[in-house]
This record gives sequence, structure tokens and C-alpha cells, in this order.
Amino acid sequence: MAIYLQTLPPSASPTILDDICLATQGDFRELECSLSSDVAQMSHFCRQWRLKPSASKTISSVFHLHNTSTIRKLSVYLEGQRLRHECHPTYLGVTLDRTLSYREHLTKTAGKLKNRNHLMMKLAGSTWSVSANTLQSSALALCYSAAEYCTPVWSCFAHTSHVNVQLNSTMRLIFGTLRSTLLTWLPVLTNIELPALRRKAATDKLVEKIVKHDSWPIQSDILNPSLLRLTSRKPL
Repeated sequence: MAIYLQTLPPSASPTILDDICLATQGDFRELECSLSSDVAQMSHFCRQWRLKPSASKTISSVFHLHNTSTIRKLSVYLEGQRLRHECHPTYLGVTLDRTLSYREHLTKTAGKLKNRNHLMMKLAGSTWSVSANTLQSSALALCYSAAEYCTPVWSCFAHTSHVNVQLNSTMRLIFGTLRSTLLTWLPVLTNIELPALRRKAATDKLVEKIVKHDSWPIQSDILNPSLLRLTSRKPL
């Protein structure tokens, strides 16, 4: 696979190599024209390497804040077949939505955490008296690992409250505290920082890493956020 990726053809859309993704910006007509052209190049590339692209496994999605265009779908074709338009695509484990609010992703994550808290509850209520240290290690491995996946991407959005509620329950299970226990005491009792602080630390660490790599395209977005806002205001 590495050999294939090194020989990908140039395209108008920036290509993300971890899980091939073509992305571009413009109005609907420009998007359809650019993406269709790039998809055709990818199809030709695949045939050269004796690969067969799957139209049924390839989707198109669009992200914008124009409510009047909510139901509008892209018309992008792969070898004559129109690609399925997905309103909530999942990319690298993160569920996206039209406005990039991450509501769908965080709702799913909260549901996953609720199920894992049920497992924690059984562990905490076992007859062989699990220690608080064991419960803490289990919570970090079982609950926090899922709750903090791709944290820097969505940490600043309002729907993180869904995840916070479940993690607060996780902390209560570790030390056996009641629901009436003040939230400010939970980090002290469990020796685990509040979710918001952990997310900020993870985000700061990633930003520091990005700033050190001049070759990463995302660096300009981090260092010049005002430029990013200007380029994102192009009307649909």
C-alpha cells in the first residue's frame, strides 16, 4: 500500500493519505466539477495498478452552514455511477455532520461510555473488593481511552457536555461517591483531572507538535486562524 500511495496522481483536491480522501472548497458546482475530475484520476490510477475502486464503498459529503441547502446533495460520479451522498460520514473513527458541530460523534461517544460505565459498575460492585487504584486504571483504559479519541478535533464544541456527564459518572464509580458529591471534588478523590482540562492538555500538546513541523499544511491554519476564517466564507 505504501508504494501505491507514493505514486498517487496530483489532484486539485488535497489528498489525505491515511484513508484516501479528496477535499476541496467552493460552491456546489465547483465542488462537483473538481471532485468528479479528481475521482476520475484516482480511478485511472487504480486501473494502472490493477486495483478496482468500489463505488458502493465510496461516498460524497458536503459541509456548510447554509440551512437553505441542507437537503442538497453532491453529484459526483465514479466510473459512471453516482456516489452515495452521506450526511454523517465517519472518517478515521470520527462521525462528521454538515455544520461540523460533532454532535453525532459526541452523542455516539456518550452512548459508548454509558455502556462501559455499566461494566465499571459491575467491577466496582464485585464481591472480591476491587481497589480504587484498580478501578482508576480500568477507567482510564476502558472509558477515557474512548472518550478522548481525537479530542483536539472536537474539544471546543458545546456538545462535549454529553461526554462530560458520562465521565463524571465514571469518576463517581471509581471512588464510590454519591451523585450529590460536588464535581470539584471528583478529580481530588480519583486523582484524574476534569475532562475539560485533560482535553485542553491534549490539544495544547498537538498544537506544539504542529508548530514544530513546517511541512505540515495544517500549520498555516494554526498560526494564521484569521486567514482560515476569510477563506471559509466563500458563498455556496
